[in-house]
This record gives sequence, structure tokens and C-alpha cells, in this order.
Amino acid sequence: MPIVIRAKQALNRRQLLVRSAATIATAGLGSLAKPYLSRAADRPLVACGIQSGDVAADSAVIWARADRPARMQVECSTVESFRTIIGTASSDALPDSDFTSKVLLDGLPAGQDIFYRVRFDDIASGLAGETQVGHFRTAPAERRSVSFVWSGDAAGQGWGIDPARGGFRTYRTMRDNRPDFFIHSGDHIYADCPIPSELKLPNGEIWRNIVTEEKSVAAHSLAEFRGNYKYNWLDENFRAFHAEVPMFAQWDDHEVTNDWAPLGSYDDSGFAEDGVPKLVSRARRAFHEFMPMREPSSDNGRVYRRIGYGPLLDVFMLDMRSYRDNTWNKRDDNSDTFILGSAQLAWLKRELVASNATWKVIAADMSIGLISEDAVALGDGPPQRREHEIADLLSFMKRAGIRNTVWLTADMHYTAAHHYDPNRAACQDFEPFWEFVSGPLHAGTWAPGDLDNTFGPKAMFQKGSSAEQGENLAPCFGLQFFGHVAIDGKTEVMTVTLKDVDNRDLWSVDIEPRPDARPGQIMAQHI
Repeated sequence: MPIVIRAKQALNRRQLLVRSAATIATAGLGSLAKPYLSRAADRPLVACGIQSGDVAADSAVIWARADRPARMQVECSTVESFRTIIGTASSDALPDSDFTSKVLLDGLPAGQDIFYRVRFDDIASGLAGETQVGHFRTAPAERRSVSFVWSGDAAGQGWGIDPARGGFRTYRTMRDNRPDFFIHSGDHIYADCPIPSELKLPNGEIWRNIVTEEKSVAAHSLAEFRGNYKYNWLDENFRAFHAEVPMFAQWDDHEVTNDWAPLGSYDDSGFAEDGVPKLVSRARRAFHEFMPMREPSSDNGRVYRRIGYGPLLDVFMLDMRSYRDNTWNKRDDNSDTFILGSAQLAWLKRELVASNATWKVIAADMSIGLISEDAVALGDGPPQRREHEIADLLSFMKRAGIRNTVWLTADMHYTAAHHYDPNRAACQDFEPFWEFVSGPLHAGTWAPGDLDNTFGPKAMFQKGSSAEQGENLAPCFGLQFFGHVAIDGKTEVMTVTLKDVDNRDLWSVDIEPRPDARPGQIMAQHI
């Protein structure tokens, strides 16, 4: 039988009588009612789980969600016993944000394991609720070894949580690797992909999903978008991972709907006051409510940002959705096109020049060289359309002497290592670099895609579903992927390993850092 979680029902007669009796007793007893109110059932609960994100050397964002109006209280310590409290913060969880709440912990020591505990205090009664404990590690101030994982694409193509098959198993495997942080490359949810109660597998077995009311339809309302995020929290592997590993979050198309672009209406609800389609506006609001991200000082809803993680690493989180043109990426269309947008592209150039980190990881929503009408690559030949932005960026990095850049993405539902070389390229004004693709976390697996020669990529490794297995291969067949990056604190060598859900090392490469070729910071004035 399918496992069903339904929306909260109205109180039955017995519950109503008990609740009414409690109200009368409370009114009559006054302060003596506190022992009665201390029952666990009357305490606010952590409704989903806890998570941290955007961790830096001295700060981190903490997120949780309550089951009612409450005030989130956060304490942190460098010892698991919480014998010494080094920081506190609080924030309200109210209906307007679906009872989600997040705070910024700052003034933290660099390079330290930080333990934090979260509880909610009931706003009406002040009664303290349960406590949950989480962990993260602040970025180091010195040259220390760093490791992280990345992937994307969760609960897609109808493959939801089947407890009998271990749920979201990739999260458990990534947690076992004990990374410093996790880059989520987008498609946290599949808002446009309902989760059915059952799916038939090619071998005749039945995949049985946990289902919820809000995840049983394609999302259009704000409640349905929020319900997509809440669905993922039903998985125990998901909850355990996020309590222990901080996340750097970006988004892609399925946080809204398949292949969306900023303009145009995606349903019959029209446009918000700022001109954005209401579907996009609702999706963006839900995304920011549920992600442990720092709120930007400008450009409300902005996702792109730089996160420094010590002297060896800067991470540049891109947004290849919000600022793109509104057309399909077709070669015969001569209109102006872009995928990053002028403001984001200028920001990326400035931040790359400003970075003094050995390694500069560019976390992208999608691949540069995989042919797709929704992405960048169009097919063999010199740059056209959106490829001009990438050509401009790569040429700029060469002229500015910016080295040791590595591109990471998910999106394609298989794993691959691409090496880009101008000697193989139609466009040759750039220096060689690596791009790694890894996913899905928990979704249908696809076959590897085709590369074009515009920037000279070569697939050094790729693994996905075969022709015999077909597209949308279920997660239970083991072709779920993530990537692991380790940077050695002494040699500064970056080791990238592509892994599967069972933690098998599928392919690995050691990348030696190249000496910085930048003439100081003089390029900043030319951006």
C-alpha cells in the first residue's frame, strides 16, 4: 500500500472536547497551569529539520521550520556538550513564511567544528519546545585541507521516497564522506513533476512512494511550491545529512517549471507587480524561504554570490536562469541572447579578479559544452548566441591571468569529466580547464549527451543509462551520482572523484595548481 501523508484534518469531536477542557482549565488555574502546558504535545516542534548554509570563516546561516507561530532560538558552541556557548541568535517563524526561520551566526572562530542547537519557543505561551542539534565546520583561516561534495536533481521524474528501498540513499553516502560542505547545483525540487503513489519498474516490481497532497500535482500555488520542499524533509537520510553538512544552494529550472525563462506567463495567473510571472514569483519566494542562504543586500531574490572557504578555495555560485533571454537557444535565431546577463557577467569578472584563493570553483546550473536548446552549446562551430557570453568570459580570464578555475554542475542526470582545450576548439582564446558533471541525487538517470567543439571539450569519462536501459532509469538501479573534491593543504593539489550512490569511485583526477599569472589587480579597472 502507498504511504500517504495528508493535510492536517479538522479536529474531531473528542479532540475538540479535550482542547476545550484544556483551555478552561488553563483559564481557571492561571500560573498553576504551567505544569499542564508542559506536556510534549503542547510544545512547538521542529516541523522539518535543521540545516546550515553559506558557511564562511566567521559566520553561517542556520535554518529551521516550526509547526506553529514560534520564536527560533539558536545557540552554538565549539564543544558537543555545549559546556561553553559562544554565540546566540533568534528569529520569528510566522505564518507568512510558512513557519520557516533563519538566522546568521557571526563572530565565529575560523577552522572550527561548530555545534549548534535549535529550539522553538511558542509565541503565545512562551513554552519552550524540543531541541535539535546540528554541526558545521567554519572555513579555515590558514592553508588547511578542504573537501566537499556536489550534485543536484532530487525527487524528479516521479521517483519520490520509497522507504523500502532506502529513500534518498545518496544523501547517506555523501554524509559518510564527511565533507566540509555540499554544493547543490539546482533542481532541489521538481515542482512540475507530481509524485504518484506507485510506479512500475522494468523488472515488474513496484516502486511505492510516500505521497503528500501538495506533491501530488504540478505546483502552481505558493502552498504547492512550499509543499515540494517539505516533501524532501520526510526522508531520514535528507534530514540527517543537512543537520551535519552545510549547503551552498543554487537553483535551476525545476524549482519553477521545466526550462523556464524570466519572461512570459507560465499559467493563467498573470504577472506580479514587479512584472515577473506570478508562478516564478511564488517559486522564488518558496526557494528563499527554504534555503539556508544569506539574504543579498540588493536585488531581492538574488542567487548568484561568492562564498570564500579559506585561502585555498573560493566558490562562485551562478544563476543561469533568472537573467537569461526568453528564447530557445536555436542557431537560426539572430536576436540578442544571453544566459548570465550583463550585470552577473560583470560581477563574475570582478569577483574572479578580486579572488586570492588558489582554486576558483565556478558552480554552474548547467554545462558549457553539452548541446541543449535550453543551455549554451548549439553544436560544432564558432560561438553563436549564448556562447558569446562564455567566449567573452573565458577570453577575459586568459587576459587577466586568472588560473585554476574548475566548473561544476549537475543537471544532465549522469556523471562526466570534460576537459576543455583551445587546441581542439573552434574558439581558441582561452586557457584549458576542467568541467565536471555529476547527478542525479535521486531522479531518473539519462544517457550521456553530445558535446560540441566550440570550446574544445573532450569527455574523459562519462557514465549514465545505456540504450538498453533507456531514459528515466529508476534510482534503485544504482546510477545515482555525486562528485567529491579534496584540496590538499600542503601541495594544493585538487583531487576530483566521481562517485555513485554506493560510494564507488568511478573515476578520479589530480589537478596541479598553476602559478598565478595575474599582474596584481590591475585588470579590475578594465571590467
